[in-house]
Amino acid sequence: MKKHPLISALTAAAIVLGSGFAVADQAGNVKSLRNDPIDATNRLDEVLHQQSGRVARNYRQQPPLIPHTVDQYQIDLSANQCLACHDWTKAGERGAPTLSMTHYQGRDGEQLDEVAGTRWFCNQCHVPQANAPALVENEFESSN
Repeated sequence: MKKHPLISALTAAAIVLGSGFAVADQAGNVKSLRNDPIDATNRLDEVLHQQSGRVARNYRQQPPLIPHTVDQYQIDLSANQCLACHDWTKAGERGAPTLSMTHYQGRDGEQLDEVAGTRWFCNQCHVPQANAPALVENEFESSN
């Protein structure tokens, strides 16, 4: 009697899937960072408000924290709203810090008149500052 290849494949898939559920079921001790059940709706403890003023950096070459809200800022392939104030052509008149010259260097170190594509997405390195508690305990100490 000759088995059809589709039936053999379905049988093998069912065995693999069943064993995967068994392994997942044994991992019942998985916890979230907030110690809530994995399937529970995320809860927000308290609203963490933006800190006013600039916060000192914790280590050398740390990207500066953003001292204002950026909730409604458009930063995508077609626009970067941060540059309306922080581009070298506008920072002086807006009273905003100018971007570091490293943001105007291409991949090969050549100087550009516009922000390099590798530095276009500001929130890839810079985050708004907030007095938020650590999600996990740590022993981090700022450098001198």
